[in-house]
Amino acid sequence: MASIRRTLPPVARDGARSIQNGDTHLALLPLSKTSHGQSQIKSGGLLTTLFGKMDSHPALYRIQTVLLSVLSQRTSRLPERSKYKGPHWRRAFFHFFLCFMVGIFFGLTPFISTGFSLSLVSKHPSFSFEVISPARKSVQDDGVSSNVLHVMKTESEKNTGAKKKELIDDLSVETQIAQPPSQDELPIYQKPLIVVTPTYVRPFQAYYLNRLAQTLKLVPPPLLWIIVEMSSQSVEMAGILRRSGVMYRHLVCDKNLTDIKDRGVHQINVALSHIELHHLDGIVYFADDDNVYSLDLFEQMREIRRFGTWPVATLIASKNRAILEGPVCSGNQVNGWHTVFNPRGVRRFYAAMTGFSFNSTILWDPKRWHRPTLEPIRLFDIVKEGLKETTFIEQVVEDESQMEGLLNCSRVMVWNLNLEDSVRFYPPSWLIKKNLDVVVPLKEDSVT
Repeated sequence: MASIRRTLPPVARDGARSIQNGDTHLALLPLSKTSHGQSQIKSGGLLTTLFGKMDSHPALYRIQTVLLSVLSQRTSRLPERSKYKGPHWRRAFFHFFLCFMVGIFFGLTPFISTGFSLSLVSKHPSFSFEVISPARKSVQDDGVSSNVLHVMKTESEKNTGAKKKELIDDLSVETQIAQPPSQDELPIYQKPLIVVTPTYVRPFQAYYLNRLAQTLKLVPPPLLWIIVEMSSQSVEMAGILRRSGVMYRHLVCDKNLTDIKDRGVHQINVALSHIELHHLDGIVYFADDDNVYSLDLFEQMREIRRFGTWPVATLIASKNRAILEGPVCSGNQVNGWHTVFNPRGVRRFYAAMTGFSFNSTILWDPKRWHRPTLEPIRLFDIVKEGLKETTFIEQVVEDESQMEGLLNCSRVMVWNLNLEDSVRFYPPSWLIKKNLDVVVPLKEDSVT
């Protein structure tokens, strides 16, 4: 009996299928698994079919072999991964660590580039990668541009030698002008002059004040003119001061005229209080508005250290003669006094009110001058006529050793002319409100 042998196909194992396409095997998932495994089987067959056409090319065949081996390993590990249900924190930690390292890499990139450039400088000295600040870069850019311009203008400068020489001469002249002045050329410091003038309303007041203002305007500054009026500031006086061109201060003495004997004393005391209150530093001089002054007087005043004096000429209107009163000096030292009054009186110093000046710091800095008393220096209104000058000088100096005679006391620089008018009438504000009467009419022939 003939035995019939049935050749049965080999039983396929679970999860494996033999595919003979160039001895390449594709591992498949069991049939009982999900549709994900079936899709992998279909895709594997499709890839096998596609790659089967590439067997004729050796290079493509190698690529096909590598890809199929990778896919076979992944499909074989899928069941194990699906079964593993470990915690997800490791994956999150791995992502965080990866992003952290990437951030560090990009953050250190500028420093790496700088170090790389420095290393290139060390290896290749001919190249320069120096890091330059913006200010220095601008300077270098200016230098480079100037060098480029110099190279471009080299040919043209060869023909302009004379112009360059003239330019150098001009620059040398400018540098000489810009040099600071020498010690001899520096301006000499001059002491400020404080001129005090008491004034009152009378016919010649405007004339006197304008004449004195023109004199003070010719005196080199610094100079301060202190004008003191009684009761109130007049508009006319303010206008004269504004037009004078001299630095001034307009003060008012508010004393009642019925209670005082000499208004000039109180006016001068107002000015002295003002100087003491504001600590004005300079040489104080009492200048009456009706006197005539030489410009040399104000120039010599600036040389006074403490107290200076000089003779004054006075014109006596009734007798038509002039008298001199003041110090007698040997050099600049006062040795005695010249006067027409009785020397046996109680008068200590024979100086006129316009015949002396003193340092203003004596009024408000007694410690500097070692004054025996701290009482303010003022004029007295209760003394007899002719004694107000000597009582004031006694508060400023002790004796003649503390005085200075100007120009050896041999030159008259102040004149008191006494030109007062006996008629005390003048138009208010110096304006004529009514037209004057015509005394000499014009002739008809001259009009035609």
